[in-house]
Amino acid sequence: MIADFLATPAGQFVFIVAAILAIMIPVLIGVAYLTYAERKVLAAMQLRKGPNVVGPFGLLQPFADAIKLMMKETVIPSGSNRLLFLMAPMLTFGLALIAWAVIPFGPGLVLADINVGVLYLFAISSLGVYGIIIAGWASNSKYAFLGALRSAAQMVSYEVSIGFVIITVLLCVGSLNLSRVVEAQRDLWFFIPLFPMFVVFFISALAETNRAPFDLPEGESEIVAGFFVEYSSMSFALFFLGEYANMILMSAMTTILFLGGWLPPFDVAPLNWIPGPIWFALKIALCLFVFLWVRATFPRYRYDQLMRLGWKVFLPLSLLWVALTSGALMLFGWLPSPA
Repeated sequence: MIADFLATPAGQFVFIVAAILAIMIPVLIGVAYLTYAERKVLAAMQLRKGPNVVGPFGLLQPFADAIKLMMKETVIPSGSNRLLFLMAPMLTFGLALIAWAVIPFGPGLVLADINVGVLYLFAISSLGVYGIIIAGWASNSKYAFLGALRSAAQMVSYEVSIGFVIITVLLCVGSLNLSRVVEAQRDLWFFIPLFPMFVVFFISALAETNRAPFDLPEGESEIVAGFFVEYSSMSFALFFLGEYANMILMSAMTTILFLGGWLPPFDVAPLNWIPGPIWFALKIALCLFVFLWVRATFPRYRYDQLMRLGWKVFLPLSLLWVALTSGALMLFGWLPSPA
């Protein structure tokens, strides 16, 4: 009966909607509790308590914050472009969610197992710049526009090095399919032979998501909170939800490209008894913890230091590693067959 219904167009539509909700709901809950985890981790590293009042151990704090932001008035500057002003946060948040369509959570557990999954992710992450530029321009504020320009320049700069790092991984895989990238690491996770690129990718992910120590758009002492200085209530919250969703997404990409995706560290019992999605979630949680650890440890970069690191260190290094990797694969006959 159920199989017959799923074979109909209505059944296929219901199945697709259910699959989307099965991905979106855990992601949104993860975003909410990542804000809680960040406050708890930072508090522990600074010998404070963090959220501990709303609910047991402060576990209801994310919901209290969400209700507060939804109840506040949305203030729209009189000189702004109202349509673009409200579209920008929705665009930023929406792009952070639709990127999950090609992320494989386990063998066959992916919404769209397309052969150009890496290109899809790179295209979606590149579009994130538009939300920031539109927000800064539509606010009709010099401070917001300057913050948007700085943030866009930062994101574009580090996308270049991220692109070359991904090319290095793809040379070792021979496919743009993310499931094949994971399967290629069944014997050896790529973070071991490509360790310098793993480091470059993770640091570039910090800059790509505007996280400390690269949170230049939010440099309060310099540009008054950057491109979202004119935003309030839920439109303000959508930018932060998009930032945290992007953190989870970049952690998932790090896991897929370098940490073996859903594969256990060793294919032995009892490690291989644990389901693949559990390993995938644990690796994402580990990457997110390092995101928070870095924020608690390092001071903010100056803008010239940020640009010098991206263009004078990461770009030459990633280019060199692409050449070395392709040369080694050709020399030793390790080139994978294209798929």
